[in-house]
Amino acid sequence: MKKIAIYGKGGIGKSTTSSNLSAALAALGYSVMQIGCDPKADSTKNLMHGKQIPTVLDQIVTRGRELALDDLVFPSPTGVYCVEAGGPAPGVGCAGRGIISAFEKLEELKAYEVYKPDVIIYDVLGDVVCGGFAMPIRGGYAREVYIVSSGEMMSLYAAHNISRAISNFKKRGYARLSGLILNSKNIENEEQLVRQALPEIGTEIVQIVPRSPEIQAAEAKGMTVFEAFANGESKMREIYTELAKKIMADAVDVDD
Repeated sequence: MKKIAIYGKGGIGKSTTSSNLSAALAALGYSVMQIGCDPKADSTKNLMHGKQIPTVLDQIVTRGRELALDDLVFPSPTGVYCVEAGGPAPGVGCAGRGIISAFEKLEELKAYEVYKPDVIIYDVLGDVVCGGFAMPIRGGYAREVYIVSSGEMMSLYAAHNISRAISNFKKRGYARLSGLILNSKNIENEEQLVRQALPEIGTEIVQIVPRSPEIQAAEAKGMTVFEAFANGESKMREIYTELAKKIMADAVDVDD
């Protein structure tokens, strides 16, 4: 079982990347579970045709002792198992603690044993790598981390901070940084700017994702490119499929 966390600056395209990666992996025949780790609970929306699914935290409150796995895990039309951790209302409580509670409940109900995913993808809020938001790597849930970044200064700054956090966790035997996904914003000399920053971040570019109207067209339909362009040629389908194959070729794989 491969356990992957996707981090990056808020608004950089983590959920778009995660959802299209999940759809690509499913298209390749893998069983995939995507877990959104953001109080906005919109990580899996484009896998679920624009619908936001109930969150683990909301279902814990609503269902109580009657809570079952099918109250938390929702299969998408592409076959991806979708989960949203959720969080408290803005300004109330700790969103990071919400992620921890959601993970604990999934383990308690033996979600991973029941669904037996080949790949778990954790889509984690912004560039916050403290408390509950570090749980996917600090708690040993994810073994590989990919950072999504553009060539913008603040995006690269966030990538550097995330890399430092991962390095600290790696010393304790947790996750490792497996690469950077360049989600292009079409700024001048973007690839060059990112490559100049790579030594400081301490990784390499695993995939360049060009800016494309296909993404906006697919998201307007509440879909990934794998559904929106299922019957025609799509450059972005090829890009995400290539990324999926590279990730699956990576050596890290765990049984627990």
